[in-house]
Amino acid sequence: MRSITKLDLQYAHRFYGFNGEAQYLHGHTGVLTIEVEDSVEPGVNMVFPCNEIQKTAWNVLKNFDHALILREDDPLLPAVLKVYEEQGILNGHPQNTMKGDAFRTDLATAYPDCRLVVTKETMTVEGMIKIVYDLLKDRLNIAKLTFTSGVNAASREYVPQGSRERCPLCGIALDESGVCPKCGYKKS
Repeated sequence: MRSITKLDLQYAHRFYGFNGEAQYLHGHTGVLTIEVEDSVEPGVNMVFPCNEIQKTAWNVLKNFDHALILREDDPLLPAVLKVYEEQGILNGHPQNTMKGDAFRTDLATAYPDCRLVVTKETMTVEGMIKIVYDLLKDRLNIAKLTFTSGVNAASREYVPQGSRERCPLCGIALDESGVCPKCGYKKS
C-alpha cells in the first residue's frame, strides 16, 4: 500500500542553450507528489504518516523553494553570484530563514545561504524527479515521484527498497539504533 503527499515549490530557472521562451529567466509553481510504499503498520493503521513524509522531504527540498535554479555552465551564474556578493547576501541574510541543509550530489548542489541550486543538467520536470529521488532514496521508501510545473509534468515509478522498520506507536521509521526520532519508542 502507499501513502501519498504533495509539496509546493516556487522557483525560477531557465533552459540555457534552448531556443524559445524557456531560454528566458522565468518562474514556476511546481507540485511534487511523493508516493511511499510499505506494509500497513499495525497499531497506527498506515504506511507512513503523510506529515512525516512532508517533513523528511521538506528538510532537503526547501532549498528549491523560492530559489534560483541554474545549470552549472549557464553564463548567468557568475553574474548572479557577483551581484549577490556586491549586495552582501552571497553568504546569507538574517531574513533568509527558509534554508535547508546544503547538499552536493552528482546531479545538483544547494547553496542555501543565497537561495541558489546549481544543476548538472537543465532543470526540467524530468530533471527534478532525478534530483529528488537521488536526495530522498535513502530516507523514504519511494515508489513513485510526479512533478508538475505549469503545463509540464513527468512521473517515474521505482522499485521500493524493501520495508523500513517503523515505530508501532506513530509509524515513523526507526533510526539505526532502533529508536523512534518522534516519540522515543525503543525497539526491544
